Amino acid sequence: MKFFVALIGLVLIFEGLPYAAFPEAMRNWLRQLSEVRPAVLRGIGLAAVALGLLLCYVAQRSGLLD
Repeated sequence: MKFFVALIGLVLIFEGLPYAAFPEAMRNWLRQLSEVRPAVLRGIGLAAVALGLLLCYVAQRSGLLD
């Protein structure tokens, strides 16, 4: 549970940094993002989930990160 809470904290840090450092640029980027078709956003989201799962698998099952 301790690891999970630390992981959530790291996600919040990485998600919040761009908004804190570059609020105007993020506003413009989000405006542009709102114009992208939902199918494209869904594809990007699924690709991100797949990459995340792959990274978790590699980290847990291989000695690559030891």
